[in-house]
Amino acid sequence: MSLATLIAGCGGGQPKSAAPSAPTVTSAFKGSPPPLASLHAQANQLLGGGVRGFDARLSGLRGRYPVVVNKWASWCTPCQSEFPEFQRAAVAYGKQVAFIGLNGKDHDGSAAAFLKQFPVTYPSYTDPDESIARSIQAATFYPQTVFYNRRGTRMYDHAGPYLSAQALERDIRRYALG
Repeated sequence: MSLATLIAGCGGGQPKSAAPSAPTVTSAFKGSPPPLASLHAQANQLLGGGVRGFDARLSGLRGRYPVVVNKWASWCTPCQSEFPEFQRAAVAYGKQVAFIGLNGKDHDGSAAAFLKQFPVTYPSYTDPDESIARSIQAATFYPQTVFYNRRGTRMYDHAGPYLSAQALERDIRRYALG
C-alpha cells in the first residue's frame, strides 16, 4: 500500500455514520432468502467460532450467494473512513450478496463500541490472532476486503480503504455479482 493511499484513508476527520433507519432496512430486506436473512438477523453482532465457524458460514453460502468479507478494526483509521460505504452497500445489495465482517487484532469491547457508533446490517467474526484472516489470505492490510463469487471462488482482494461508495459498488458488481 502506498503512502498516498494511507494518507487518503486517514484524512478528513472522524467519519459520520451512514446507517439507514430501521424502517429502511426492514423494507430493503423484506423477502430476503433465508441464508441472507440469517446474516441480517445477526446484524452488528460480534461472533466467535474461529476459523471453523467462519468456514461453516462460507460453506453455507457457497453455490448460492456471492460473499464480501471486510476485515476491519476499531483502532484502524482507514477502516473507520470506509465503514459508511459498507453501511450503504450492505443495504443496497443485501438481498443478493452476503456481507460478513472480520474484526482483527481488536478487543471485543472496543469493537462493540465501534459497531454501536457505526452499526452494520451483518455480523462480524472476531479474529484477534488473525487466524481467520490467514485462512482467506487477508492478514496483510487494514482494512482489507475479499470478494467471492457465487461458486465460492475468491475473485478479488482489495487492500486498503474504499474511498467512495462508487468504488465499492463497482467492485461488488464486478467481482461478487459479475
